[in-house]
Amino acid sequence: MVEPIEAPASHYLLAAQGWTELGNYPEAEAELRHIPESLRAHPQVLTVRYELYAQTARWELAAEVAGVLVEYFADQAGTWVSLAYATRRKPGGGIPQARDILTRALALFPTEAIILYNLACYDCQLGDKHTALAWLQQACTLAGKKDIQQMALADADLKSLWPTIADW
Repeated sequence: MVEPIEAPASHYLLAAQGWTELGNYPEAEAELRHIPESLRAHPQVLTVRYELYAQTARWELAAEVAGVLVEYFADQAGTWVSLAYATRRKPGGGIPQARDILTRALALFPTEAIILYNLACYDCQLGDKHTALAWLQQACTLAGKKDIQQMALADADLKSLWPTIADW
């Protein structure tokens, strides 16, 4: 079990989270610097740090932090999705590596629609439209056709499938 962060560090963490949500990333980073070194690897701090790095497109750092979060929270699908997302975008990463991460995650979370959806995006980008459509159909079964269809029709990763998806 992860111990909660106590004041005053918890106040800095909340402030950093708030600044990140408001898009004021320099202030968020300033608040994180106030957190004692001994707490900087705490999962709550890392979660805010991941969001900050993702929002500022520092994908190598985001992937590094997400990798640690997967170790802490291997039982949470969202950490795997975050790791795949950052891995796709980091220098030296890419879609095949991100796809591998989500393939491992799918074994742990076979009923997580967001994993299936992201696998569809990755396979579509890799040119495997047939498999991408199969992932999307599975996601629709789990999360509802209308929601997945709307999301897919707005996702540039799936653009080559839009004519097919629009007819569902």
